[in-house]
Amino acid sequence: MTEENSRNNRKELVGFVRSKTGDKSVKVVYEYKIPHPLYKKEIRRKTTVHVHDSNNDSNVGDKVRIMATRPVSKLKRWRVVEVLEKAPTL
Repeated sequence: MTEENSRNNRKELVGFVRSKTGDKSVKVVYEYKIPHPLYKKEIRRKTTVHVHDSNNDSNVGDKVRIMATRPVSKLKRWRVVEVLEKAPTL
């Protein structure tokens, strides 16, 4: 496997920006469904991750695509690839 192919196999997720936690940092929540171990009904789960936003172009409520990357800080292991939808403004 070449280096170019291994870089393209990074994990990508789509989630919503929950909060801005400082300069170039946001928290993104993504939801997924898993079957209950006994009853087999689908259960909704969510996970919050700390994400590096180098351009500061995402705001709370935006739908974003994020990608796994090398550790940027103590908690940030993801970065924003693109903003898919802007949050409606009131």
